[in-house]
Amino acid sequence: MAKRKEETNGLFSEDMLSKLKETKKELLKEEQKLEEEKEAQRLFERKEREKNLSFAELLERHGDKGNKF
Repeated sequence: MAKRKEETNGLFSEDMLSKLKETKKELLKEEQKLEEEKEAQRLFERKEREKNLSFAELLERHGDKGNKF
């Protein structure tokens, strides 16, 4: 009988559900932070690679189509 009172939402009590929801939120935030860090690292590496390209390689990649102004 006492067990029935705890199980208001199926298998888990309200307290357990709130803990699970909080844990899920924390995991999602952590995952988003990791994705942002990966993206920042990818952009940084791309910039570094472009810095190391020679002038001929840049012309080959982007062409001679730019304007000075």
